[in-house]
Amino acid sequence: MVKVRDFLGSYRLARLIRLGSTCQVWEAIRDKDNAHFALKVLRPEQRGNKEEIAFLKHEFEVAKAMSHKNIIKLIEYRTDAETPFIVLELFSELNLKMAMRKGPESIAYQLPSIVEQSSEALYFLHSKGYVHCDIKPDNFLLSRNWEVKMIDFTIAKKVKTGLGKLFAGKTKVEGTRSYMSPEQIRGQTLDPRSDIYSMGCMIYELITGRAPFTGNTPNELLSKHLSASVPSILVGNENVTPEFNAVVRKMLAKKPEDRPDSMWDVLKMLRGTPIFKKPPRIPDVNPFDDFQGGGRIDAPT
Repeated sequence: MVKVRDFLGSYRLARLIRLGSTCQVWEAIRDKDNAHFALKVLRPEQRGNKEEIAFLKHEFEVAKAMSHKNIIKLIEYRTDAETPFIVLELFSELNLKMAMRKGPESIAYQLPSIVEQSSEALYFLHSKGYVHCDIKPDNFLLSRNWEVKMIDFTIAKKVKTGLGKLFAGKTKVEGTRSYMSPEQIRGQTLDPRSDIYSMGCMIYELITGRAPFTGNTPNELLSKHLSASVPSILVGNENVTPEFNAVVRKMLAKKPEDRPDSMWDVLKMLRGTPIFKKPPRIPDVNPFDDFQGGGRIDAPT
């Protein structure tokens, strides 16, 4: 590993946690008190990119007031070290995508808690007037004691209301293809029901080990989100209750008006609906066995 520098402002870089397409995530130690944090820093070749700098600042502005046990805490946005960076609480390196690398059965016995924590985080974000726009397993971290925290608010959007919603035109199409709602693909104005669709895709994958829609090309994948029938979770996991399958299928409805109206409605359904017919067994391995950390983030899907 090659370090470009030892310090960013008053933070001493200790180790590279993750390398993404535009950002690096470092574990860092604050000089004045030796407290440990995570720093999200633009990669060297991106440090003059005004759009990426704007994304970084936007992420901080969205998340700085999000005080919730299941949302990563963003502490400060700094511009005094030649490059802007965000200071975050240091949490687990493992995300839900990585946690399934040995199969969904490795997290199945904790899945009700994982799904509820993820949904509570999203409900809180919505209550603050934002849509996340990139709900996926990669954007939820999982700790060794099975605590979940939502991350990455880079493309989160303020929900438009009133005249703003009425006169909103096409929006820039952003997100991750495997989890994008039909209205997100079409560049339409988004509300919380778009995230509900993406959460449905994520829950489907956490249970079966694969996303509900796949394609040989990006366009084929997007086309399936727009028009293909909603698949049954029971095909990928026979232990799922028909009632829970119905909840996820409702979340994955093509039209926003056919989905639950809010994440509060989703939470009520999740809390009242068992996921599995029989309790999954505790596996011989857990997601942290042989996990070395590191790897790529923001990988294209």
